[in-house]
Amino acid sequence: MDLNSRYPAISDLRARAQRRIPRFVWDYLDSATGTEATLRRNRAALDRVLFMPSILHGEIAADLTMTLLGQTHPLPVGIAPLGMSGLVWPDAERILARAATRAGIPYGLSTVATQTPETIGPLTDGKGWLQMYPPRDPEIRRDMLARARNSGFSTLILTVDVPVASRRERQLRSGLTQPPKLTPRLLAQVARRPAWAIGTAQHGMPHMRTLDAYSSDTGSKDSTAHVGYLLRTSPDWDYLTWLRDHWDGKLVVKGVLDAADAPRLEQAGIDAIWISNHAGRQFDAAPASIEVLPAIRAATSLPLILDGGIEGGLDILRAIAQGADFVMLGRAFHYALAAMGPHGPAHLLDILGRDMTANLGQLGVSRPLDLRGRATLG
Repeated sequence: MDLNSRYPAISDLRARAQRRIPRFVWDYLDSATGTEATLRRNRAALDRVLFMPSILHGEIAADLTMTLLGQTHPLPVGIAPLGMSGLVWPDAERILARAATRAGIPYGLSTVATQTPETIGPLTDGKGWLQMYPPRDPEIRRDMLARARNSGFSTLILTVDVPVASRRERQLRSGLTQPPKLTPRLLAQVARRPAWAIGTAQHGMPHMRTLDAYSSDTGSKDSTAHVGYLLRTSPDWDYLTWLRDHWDGKLVVKGVLDAADAPRLEQAGIDAIWISNHAGRQFDAAPASIEVLPAIRAATSLPLILDGGIEGGLDILRAIAQGADFVMLGRAFHYALAAMGPHGPAHLLDILGRDMTANLGQLGVSRPLDLRGRATLG
């Protein structure tokens, strides 16, 4: 089967994923909050970033490698953490961690994943990133950091844009609870998705295994107010200082949109800023990630990571041209996994590499960083 003919774009993977996972799982993966305006804003803002094509520049040999946090990767792309990843596709975290390691790119594991750091860390060959929703209890914090360090994670991500649970109305309407409980309504959806159902039966109903050590609360809650919220706090600047003092690896702060915060983050000693509006899942009046990127680039010398609305290699080039050093994708890798199983992540990376190479050829440059200063807004 010629995968590039059957699934030439992320949109093709997305369409097949929707046909292969239950409706309540799809709504969990694909939804945002409110009217989902921020989700649409991410896409619209990327489309406004334009380039003037180049002519008569001869043959171009693309070089897509990018160095971030001391490691060189073959593509300027990593796999973003996604909570309850194993709900989207059975054993998702292990499959994605192995795929990232084979490809030489970072893999991010969420605090609220369905696998533990101890399970995933050894699969990442030192390229694993652990994302932390900040625990309130200092002893739990210390234990989480020790677990991350002992499991081989090199980078810690502090997520700062989830001070409270969001509504995520489409997700709520789906009937999903945490931990997931298969009501007759949801079972009817599962019955129509045999591959997902068989895989889930083999691996067990997913839940937030990292948190098992810290909570005995097993009550059912709606999917936006799960057990993780019983443990976490809304961090402040002192919290960040504490974390920097107690974590000796690379530290990334995720969820930054205001350029005014960048100098203080740099002074706090973090290693990179992750520009994100949480894919529109937290606040529906946020600006698009790509919109705020140039101002943040001007405000700091730190490496900048970006997510939000990325749908192909051209979008990655847009982000780098506007000041990003690296791009992380979450939904796209889960579309690929749900669409194609374990073969999906490698095919997605092939799509992204081919797309970046083709567009660099149109623009007459060999490296994505050569596009800095070349973009205009339409």
